[in-house]
Amino acid sequence: MVKSRLLMVLVFLLTFGMFLAACGSSEEEANGNSSGDESGNEEASGDANGDFSVAMVTDVGGVDDKSFNQSAWEGLQAFGEENGMSKGEGFDYAQSESDADYATNLNRLVRQDYDLIYGIGYLLQPAIAEVANQYPDTNFALVDSVQEGDNIASIVFKEHQGSFLAGVAAANKTKTDKVGFIGGVDGSLINKFEAGFVAGVKSVNPDIEVEVEYAESFNDSQRGQAIASNMYNKDIDVIYHASGGTGNGVFAQAKDIKNSNPDEDVWVIGVDRDQHEEGQIGDSNVTLTSMVKRVDIAVQNVSKQAMDGEFPGGEVLEFGLADDAVSIARTNEEAMTEEIISAVEEWKEKIINGEVEVPSTREELQSFEDAL
Repeated sequence: MVKSRLLMVLVFLLTFGMFLAACGSSEEEANGNSSGDESGNEEASGDANGDFSVAMVTDVGGVDDKSFNQSAWEGLQAFGEENGMSKGEGFDYAQSESDADYATNLNRLVRQDYDLIYGIGYLLQPAIAEVANQYPDTNFALVDSVQEGDNIASIVFKEHQGSFLAGVAAANKTKTDKVGFIGGVDGSLINKFEAGFVAGVKSVNPDIEVEVEYAESFNDSQRGQAIASNMYNKDIDVIYHASGGTGNGVFAQAKDIKNSNPDEDVWVIGVDRDQHEEGQIGDSNVTLTSMVKRVDIAVQNVSKQAMDGEFPGGEVLEFGLADDAVSIARTNEEAMTEEIISAVEEWKEKIINGEVEVPSTREELQSFEDAL
């Protein structure tokens, strides 16, 4: 009798234990925590959340060049913040110290599984072409140059149009009828800035002298300062630079002159982003204006397209005056008088409506000047 009762208790306990185990197993499976395939469930969760990541590779100017690369990085940061990301968790950058770093940095970001990778600057074109061909499942975007490829979006700007307006501002500001242009590396891209600027100056006054010199570097502030010093010593009073980090030296020289003689009028026209801050010296500012190129907006827009599954692979995206993608900064209200702004707006309308075809090469510039 006792044995029978013990047997019944054991059977009951065994049955109840199996029932509890079954309930626990069912609950784990319902919550997606089955120990049988933990990694598979985590991967499915990541896909369901639509995880997206984006990064950029700078050229040798660096992410804090106060110009082109910095504008791109600001756009990437804005995109990340809008979408709840943080640096290293959704977006990031890789800085290049030399040309040899371009392909290395691109490959590293591919291995880190970034969905979209930007190459900032035309100097990265060969590396983008090589790496994008090796990784067809990763999307790439090249800024300031065109590269064919189904997984590559090319982002270019009509810099010559914005530079034309910079030339109009310079021509209306100069008191010596001598202005200067300092370029980074002499090539087709920076020639667009040069041609547009000279055309703008000459359209206002063909007799104004324009001196052009290239530093052959986007990251040599000492060279930029030396060229600027030489120009200012020749009575040039307005210098437009399109030279990335080299332009920091142009600002340094203008501020040195202003510091020594507050009554002397020397001006710098910045590039790519509003460089008003770079020209501040006490209560004065040597930044007349800046030719703003909205690399930041382009980066934000293309990143959003990619995240939404609409990446414009194989397309060339061109931005100009009509898109408000290039413009002239008006931050220095004291220097940019109403007269100058009025002149800039007048020429802007002529460009947008097709009355003026702005030259983008030296050959086109020559024909443009011949027709004046």
